[in-house]
Amino acid sequence: MQAYIVSIDQGTTSSRALLIDQNGRVLYTEQREFTQYFPADGWVEHDPDEIWQTTLAVTRAALDYAKQLPGEVKAIGITNQRETSVVWDRKTGEPIYNAIVWQDRRTASLCASLKRDGVGAGVQEKTGLLLDPYFSATKVAWILDNVAGARARAEREELAFGTIDAFLIWRLTGARSHVTDASNASRTMLFDIRKQQWDPELLDLFRVPQNCLPQVMDCAADFGVTDASVLGQSLPICGVAGDQQAALIGQACFAPGMVKSTYGTGCFLVINTGAELVTSQHQMLSTVAYRLDGSTCYAVEGSIFVAGAAIQWLRDELNVLDDAAKSAEMAASLDDNCGVYLVPAFTGLGAPHWLPDARGTIFGMSRDTGKEQFARAALESVAYQTADLVDAIHSDGSTVNRLRVDGGMANNNWFCQFLSDVLNLPVDRPSNTETTALGAAYLAGLHCGIFPSLDAIENNWNIDRSFETSMQPTQRQQLLTRWRKAVDLAAKF
Repeated sequence: MQAYIVSIDQGTTSSRALLIDQNGRVLYTEQREFTQYFPADGWVEHDPDEIWQTTLAVTRAALDYAKQLPGEVKAIGITNQRETSVVWDRKTGEPIYNAIVWQDRRTASLCASLKRDGVGAGVQEKTGLLLDPYFSATKVAWILDNVAGARARAEREELAFGTIDAFLIWRLTGARSHVTDASNASRTMLFDIRKQQWDPELLDLFRVPQNCLPQVMDCAADFGVTDASVLGQSLPICGVAGDQQAALIGQACFAPGMVKSTYGTGCFLVINTGAELVTSQHQMLSTVAYRLDGSTCYAVEGSIFVAGAAIQWLRDELNVLDDAAKSAEMAASLDDNCGVYLVPAFTGLGAPHWLPDARGTIFGMSRDTGKEQFARAALESVAYQTADLVDAIHSDGSTVNRLRVDGGMANNNWFCQFLSDVLNLPVDRPSNTETTALGAAYLAGLHCGIFPSLDAIENNWNIDRSFETSMQPTQRQQLLTRWRKAVDLAAKF
């Protein structure tokens, strides 16, 4: 009897559902995009009900497809855009405000004020995070302070807060489960990742009532059973993880020192540090990788705000190319970068620089600089930013021996080779690049018995291609030196 898992992948721009079999193969995918709202400069919002409706539609489609196959769906796994925050009415389930998205910067002044008050070190010690609007704490506080009557209602225990996973589980289970997992909790800036519990001092600091918070579960656990009226059948929700942690699991990076880097609109590099919580001294983030059977595995993470978005910018704003896939061909047509460097700081620079005021700049142009140089500079910039992250990890005392990549840019062979050259590391691309959805499915399968162990999951990982470095050390050093000079100039612009 074949066993299947429906993996819900609720992302920043779309909701997807994938039907995955017991060998980790994707049998079916359904996807729906939803609206992005930008009500003010630096504000980004989603309609929680639209997220719900798109999620419901794709999940039903995956379940309908499964009916024609031999076997049955055993469980649901969920992975989600992290940090995005929703507050809803406990009785009606209706959101009291739009979801405030992880990209939103409206609470930047509050974070700056808290930094001036000297609380940043204490926050980082407990949460592994830097004081930044990126995380959930100041988002939920903003909602409670700016929606009429919300704070009083929260104190009366009438409201619930959650990241997107918790909101979806609430709706899927007919309001019977208000839960999240340890990986998503670790991104709220309210959760002590050492003690694995909501922290009373952080709740006081950010003025978030504890009664609003969900229960924190292992990543493979009983999150609830779907209400039959919602999906037409009752299915257990058995696996939950934030998208980047799910990708780490989907890439089978279970041993300390293993690293994955996901190249989508942005880039997120995560290294497994095992049972050791490594506190970065170089502005990387410490976080929960996953928690299984009560044991926590930690990770260090670096976030690049602009990766594939740089290619999208060349395509959509400058009309340098009409298809992102052509960037590899354009880059390969040149013998070198002709001295042209793009610093894609369109929304500032993320880790390890954390320069919110930096802006996108191009250096080294000459009269014969053309489309090919722009395309190559954009691709190179992502590799250089990754090198900055790897250097920070090494400076913190961890060692990166090879890198597993996924995401849309990982299909670009020229980029993967250049990445290997700049990092001086082997770069491995898996045959199955649906690593985020796969990670959520693996977690659900672990709990319901489809996958007996992490070793069994690791055996499902297969390589498509490995890229080995071929660049001379002097050339690598020259490229990185010029890149870092360009970053310094962009920061001062």
